Amino acid sequence: MKHRIVHVLQKYFLNPQIKFLFAIGIAPPGYALLETTGRKTGTPRRTPVGDGRVGNQFWIVAEHGMKAGYVRNIANDARVRLKLGHGIRAHWHSGTAHLLAEDDPRERQKWLARQLPSSAVNALVVRVFGTELLTVRIDLND
Repeated sequence: MKHRIVHVLQKYFLNPQIKFLFAIGIAPPGYALLETTGRKTGTPRRTPVGDGRVGNQFWIVAEHGMKAGYVRNIANDARVRLKLGHGIRAHWHSGTAHLLAEDDPRERQKWLARQLPSSAVNALVVRVFGTELLTVRIDLND
């Protein structure tokens, strides 16, 4: 039930606003746009995620683990793109995603909050609304 409620709120209320800002070239603070390839359609799928860039890696703690569409897409095709903020503007970066089932997502969030203090609020939201946390690491190509 919790997953359904959070999914509806994100899909219809939160994500469209963030996607719109990225579409007009504005990077909302604390967010990135993840593009995966749809596992059934083969078309690009874009999902707002918390900004987890640390050096040449990007970290995500997926709230709903393998129930999340973007996580299932990654399991099918690990090649992804991320639209990351550079100041107020945003640019695309390509990378390869890895699902880290053996990683402790709560410890990863604590580590990420030390690296990026701005991610602490996102980590709290993920812990409160998450149902099956899963760590995703993206190795950026550029």
